[in-house]
Amino acid sequence: MKYLILMHVDPAVLEQLTDEQQTRIHEGHGAFMATTKERGEFIATQALADPSRSKVIRGSEGLPEVTDGPFVESKEFMGGFYLVDVEDEARAVELAKQIPDTTIPGLAVELRPVMFADLGDQ
Repeated sequence: MKYLILMHVDPAVLEQLTDEQQTRIHEGHGAFMATTKERGEFIATQALADPSRSKVIRGSEGLPEVTDGPFVESKEFMGGFYLVDVEDEARAVELAKQIPDTTIPGLAVELRPVMFADLGDQ
């Protein structure tokens, strides 16, 4: 069963991180990737650029309209994700709790089951 672990970022929280917290997050993500790869649970991960670099394309009068910025006004944004393939939801929750961001007040991850996937030639 595939799950997407979405990492939610609050830039104000990131600006206040201590050096120790930054190191813990960096090293923790490396360890998370290594462990899930060893267990065959890792599929992919991507880090996303700051939402100030995003574009939104939405329908307007039957035509696509392009605007700058994130799709909603929010102080938090999706900073990246992991895609994992695990035996059940309990294991997905166990993995999500290992993401180092979950130890920092103000940061969070969201766990969502994947309903359909086409991963190309993988």
